[in-house]
Amino acid sequence: MSSDGNNPDSLRKRSGSALCLGPRKKVASSNPLVLHGWHFGRTVFALCNYPSLLTAGILQLEELQDSPIEDYPADVRWEHRVFMELIDSYPGLLDHLMNGEEEDVIHVGELLGDDTKTLKSAVLEWLVPRGQVVIPPLSRNIKSDRGFNHEVTGALLCPAGLDWSNAETKQNLKSGETAVRGDQWPMFLYAGYDYNPKDPWKGLLKSEILVYGFKHIFTSPSSVDKEPKATRSGNAYLHGMKSVTKGSVAYIATQVRFSLSSSSVFSWTDTVTDSENFYLSILDLLEDPDESQEVADLITWWMRRIFPNSSSSQWCISTNSALSKIHARRAALQEQASVGTT
Repeated sequence: MSSDGNNPDSLRKRSGSALCLGPRKKVASSNPLVLHGWHFGRTVFALCNYPSLLTAGILQLEELQDSPIEDYPADVRWEHRVFMELIDSYPGLLDHLMNGEEEDVIHVGELLGDDTKTLKSAVLEWLVPRGQVVIPPLSRNIKSDRGFNHEVTGALLCPAGLDWSNAETKQNLKSGETAVRGDQWPMFLYAGYDYNPKDPWKGLLKSEILVYGFKHIFTSPSSVDKEPKATRSGNAYLHGMKSVTKGSVAYIATQVRFSLSSSSVFSWTDTVTDSENFYLSILDLLEDPDESQEVADLITWWMRRIFPNSSSSQWCISTNSALSKIHARRAALQEQASVGTT
């Protein structure tokens, strides 16, 4: 991991930072700016205090006329990067700001509560293989019987490295005697719910339940059981989303984790679910330059699952295809030319 001085996780949580949530109230709007802010939160960074971020970002642009961003502390560089991603992602945003549309800016980062509400019911379909039933049954509207209070959800939420089948471990988790911090990642993050302590990257963030959750929110609920594509009603299509981002993976993991828990109301600052720490710890790993190769492989895996027709998701050319033969012929000609010149 990077040292604390360059660690975005430790920097995002500093008091007064624009990358910390500010006061919020629920808002419903068809304003494109507000809707784009919701999508930006899902895919890039969900915890911004957007008014502060935008105000500080504009002032920073003026200061950068005299000195490069590299001269500033790591937390300022990270905040500026998020600001620039937001500005670049929405043409005309600076004009909105300059025209004084403060009310739009206040709500630009508000996330729809629909994600939490719809996943609460949908996740029950993904807990066991198709054709099987959850025993005992779980309520779609009441969450008190989920979390460590149920055998199935408890096993999925059990921190990697702990043994859910151990009666004492199970009881301590259920009673709360064993407190689970956000950076103690649960088993459901791993493919096949199998954690290898000697290779903790193996299968990380590649579970089917995460893929289902991603499709449900980004490509439409109906796409979970169908060929992966962005339907006209999905968030990916509506916002021109053609790639899986690090932020979107961290966001989906956070939403699925909450849907499995027994907590009834989602709050980033809830100390029991510790959702903020969970989200930031995953995003911190995905942003860590020392883990860039593993992260690149992970995003490629996600691209193949969500956007299989995207050029960035293509791993290799089909064997015996015309294109593969053209490439083989070209390689042979280049080799012959190389031999002829030596």
